[in-house]
Amino acid sequence: MNGQSPTQFSTETQVQLKQLIKNNHHTSIGIPKEITFQENRVPLTPSAVQYLISQGIEIKIQSGCGENANFSDHLYSEAGAEIVYHPEPIYQSDIILKIDPPTESEIDLMKPSQLLISALQINQLEEMLLRKLQNKKITALAYEFIQDDSGALPIIRAMSEIAGTASILIAAEYLNNTHIGKGELLGGFAGVPPTQVVVIGAGAVGEYATKAALGLGANVKIFDNNIYRLRRIQKSFGLHLYTSTLQPNVLASSIEKADVVIGAYSGTGHRSPMVVSEEMVMKMKPYSVIIDVAIDRGGNFETSELTNHDNPVFKKHGVLHYCVPNIPSRVSRTASYALSNIFTPMIDEMVKDGGFSNSLRNHAWIRKGTYLFNGNLTNKSLADKFQLKYRDLDLLVGLFN
Repeated sequence: MNGQSPTQFSTETQVQLKQLIKNNHHTSIGIPKEITFQENRVPLTPSAVQYLISQGIEIKIQSGCGENANFSDHLYSEAGAEIVYHPEPIYQSDIILKIDPPTESEIDLMKPSQLLISALQINQLEEMLLRKLQNKKITALAYEFIQDDSGALPIIRAMSEIAGTASILIAAEYLNNTHIGKGELLGGFAGVPPTQVVVIGAGAVGEYATKAALGLGANVKIFDNNIYRLRRIQKSFGLHLYTSTLQPNVLASSIEKADVVIGAYSGTGHRSPMVVSEEMVMKMKPYSVIIDVAIDRGGNFETSELTNHDNPVFKKHGVLHYCVPNIPSRVSRTASYALSNIFTPMIDEMVKDGGFSNSLRNHAWIRKGTYLFNGNLTNKSLADKFQLKYRDLDLLVGLFN
């Protein structure tokens, strides 16, 4: 509750928080095998594990954790990690480090006062799961909210860059004959008209999709309602790049001529804006390709339907639709390296600070990502969403300055 003074907290709460700080010099990390559907990434590579172990941290990894990113148990064992074959020992560690939010069964395995580092995925979070974390007095850090010194979101940025580049490579696959495409090579070739690519959204996904498409020789048109983003992306790639705000008639005309349309427009709300109508899709060229990167937040196309990595594509109005959420999981090894490059120095800094609570006081970027502190809800958006009691994190930390 904003504005609440330290004296208004109960004695019991203050004792609990003091005990957390006293005991919060974490020395062990547990990395469970992800059980979420088609999640192939892992938070630490073997080389990162080797480095952290050299800093005095004990690391337990569940067998098969890195298998889908082609990191074998043997590689982790050689790096010094303890390989365990059941999830229970993992959840005895001080820090639980994972990719996706914990499921109910995983929360049941957690012990009181642990530190959880994972995604939060606020739009899909169930109140019951949040309350279970609170009841166990978990301290939880949502990595998608972590900010660097410039105010950017490094993990979101890294995954967006990967998704943007991958979206063009996926489009190239579905333009060729092996994937029921029209049999075209994405890009440009002497004497052959270049591929026409429309990118909706000038954020990190759109920027890297544009970079990949231009690199292959395609013609690119990019749309966004954020003039600053359009100026920035035009400055990055040159004034010859076609940019426009999301004017329906201009967008419809460009989509009608396009071979590939990338949906990467997040907007400002919880749901991605639906900016391409079914009528626009109906006017597209046969066997054109739509890659809806925004599908995990609802999608940018009226015709989009959620698909998965096993069955990624469907055809509607003669247009191929790729609507798989979590595109970085498709290139899990690269994505795991990118995640590991962010988690490793973050954990190293926590250890050098003497524990998470010290890092919490020392670094605003960690406070940005913390949504539970010893079971106290410190994220205002979550508190408002579920009508739960909110505690100001700065005030909680300030109790012990």
